[in-house]
Amino acid sequence: IFKIIPKSLVLYEHNEFSLYNIDRELREKKINQKLNIFPILGNVCDKDKLCLLLKKFKINTVYHAAAYKHVPLVEMNILEAFKNNIIGTYNCAQASIDTNVEKFVLISTDKAVRPTSFMGATKRIAEIILQSISNESSTVFTSVRFGNVLGSSGSVIPLFENQIKKGGPLSVTHKDITRYFMTVEEASQLVIQAGSIDNKGGIFFLDMGEPIKILDVAKKMIELSGFTWNKKDSKNNIDILITGLRSGEKLFEELSIDNDIQNTIHPKIMLAKQQSQLIKKPHDFIEKFKDKYTVDNINSIHKLVTNTINEYSPEKHKTDIFLNH
Repeated sequence: IFKIIPKSLVLYEHNEFSLYNIDRELREKKINQKLNIFPILGNVCDKDKLCLLLKKFKINTVYHAAAYKHVPLVEMNILEAFKNNIIGTYNCAQASIDTNVEKFVLISTDKAVRPTSFMGATKRIAEIILQSISNESSTVFTSVRFGNVLGSSGSVIPLFENQIKKGGPLSVTHKDITRYFMTVEEASQLVIQAGSIDNKGGIFFLDMGEPIKILDVAKKMIELSGFTWNKKDSKNNIDILITGLRSGEKLFEELSIDNDIQNTIHPKIMLAKQQSQLIKKPHDFIEKFKDKYTVDNINSIHKLVTNTINEYSPEKHKTDIFLNH
């Protein structure tokens, strides 16, 4: 981020500890002494505060990464996920329009392609909302899809490291499960470069190479730590436990549907040509959800999402943690 030499960097974060950590990290790495860093506590569902900040700091570009992303947890908390991932995105987008932000980049996910999880479905709707409002103003809205970022919050790598420290076992959901991986540095650089490509309503995805088997990652991490795996007679053995796929989880992830891709000026950034079922009146769509935002309306929420995304294939039985209290 420092190579781009921004005048100011506004960090808008709901979690106090996360905001403290990233603020401290950026200040320690700061090369450009003229860069102003402003750590702001706030919620993406607070549109009034978003408008105030965007106007006050004269923001040129918004990178919107705020979302609940952990698939099994989202399956158990779908109301909050809809509110944060969809309404939050809509509020950020509308605030950007109202304050004449030049560019708005949504950080999306490979799980938005033919989603089987509610998390993936919410991110797909977020993409559709941006496409639906892309012609309403001069703000350029784009989405960037990619897979897992090594070492990020919720990543399998820190999980395996912690399990190895405890002597195992390492938990893998399925022997054949694969995921795309990319470093934080590469992902962030490509996201910024994708955001510089003018394509209103475009959905970009990053070339993440070949998917990797999670089981192979577990084996390699055990070996690099000086242990063996699944050898009961070894004193340095760490077991690998196959736990089974979790709710909403896929064996394989995708970045695009079939071959609906188009090259861009960057060799590692592609444009998805996937046609969306646009939402004609996004505001009415959001208001329709708010009318159903009650604990006894889970089925209505799912119906609303399913009717919005033709390719969404949810599991038959959904739960929400609110219903268990």
